[in-house]
Amino acid sequence: MPFRPRYTGLIERYRSRLPVTDDTKIVSIGEGNTPLIQLNNIPKLLKYKADIYVKYEGLNPTGSFKDRGMTMAVTKAVEDGSSAIICASTGNTSAAAAAYAARAGIKAFVLIPDGKIAMGKLAQALMHGAIVIQIKGNFDDGMALVKQVSKEAPVTIVNSINPFRLQGQKTASFEIIEELGCAPDYHCIPVGNAGNISAHWMGYDEYYSDGIVKSRPVMVGYQASGAAPFLRGHMVDDPETIATAIRIGHPQSWDMAWKLQKESGGWFDECSDDEILAAQKLLTEKEGIFCEPASAISVAGLMRDINSGKIPEGSKIVCTLTGHGLKDPDTAIKQSSTPLITVDAALDAVKLAILDKI
Repeated sequence: MPFRPRYTGLIERYRSRLPVTDDTKIVSIGEGNTPLIQLNNIPKLLKYKADIYVKYEGLNPTGSFKDRGMTMAVTKAVEDGSSAIICASTGNTSAAAAAYAARAGIKAFVLIPDGKIAMGKLAQALMHGAIVIQIKGNFDDGMALVKQVSKEAPVTIVNSINPFRLQGQKTASFEIIEELGCAPDYHCIPVGNAGNISAHWMGYDEYYSDGIVKSRPVMVGYQASGAAPFLRGHMVDDPETIATAIRIGHPQSWDMAWKLQKESGGWFDECSDDEILAAQKLLTEKEGIFCEPASAISVAGLMRDINSGKIPEGSKIVCTLTGHGLKDPDTAIKQSSTPLITVDAALDAVKLAILDKI
């Protein structure tokens, strides 16, 4: 029987398209190569004829798309002789930074907003051995501090202002094109710091410029209503949303995101927390895909644009699901409508409980 070569991560797979050399020591945990899943039931519920896919980035090693950028950022930090990295984070970046630092044998310092991080993400950072500093402020305050600290301490920033982060994250677009055999017509994606939407456009544009595909997708970015600077046209000082991963009011990739929006003919839109949670629940109950709230905004926004006719039938659409639902189990449990049933440990009691629900 034929054997496939062992997958060893996205840098090795796309080495010729990334800023590494043959001598670069790669820091990888097998990130990338995530599933592109076609939705079967939600389009039927919407009575909408189109091919809708979700790129399930929650199946990266630390459970989010951040691993794609972190493998590159940490690889280059180590190559440059750095012995410590630092980031500000709403959760997923801290988890990825901590894991890849552990893999590389260097220190990770992470600044997180006090009381504003999902427990699953905090647990990851702590277990991977990062030095976690909680600040009495939000992500944007943390980002400003990280920039200042990096000028006065020997640490490498691994937030998305690090250009190697976006180089790693652009590979998601490569994978999508290779599976579909073309670029999608529309790509819907959550927007917080705006690095990921920028990275996806970089990837699509690279394959387009090299003649691998004949078109690029319309890029559509969705923000939570309480943290929507792209919809307000200015930075937001006190962002607030249940979708903690995109609770960011001062996006670091502001200019790049506006530029790609124009180049792609796309747009930004916003969704309420209720819409976000409803989409998370719909994906879980109807498609068997459990993503964190921030991820679900890509589907929530898509449903709105489908209903308004902004995205026409017959389109090929990809939605990025940025993180796994287990990142924020508390939010998931709070909105679950399925009751826990407690019965005696007896056959009759269990059978009765089952028959009552059939």
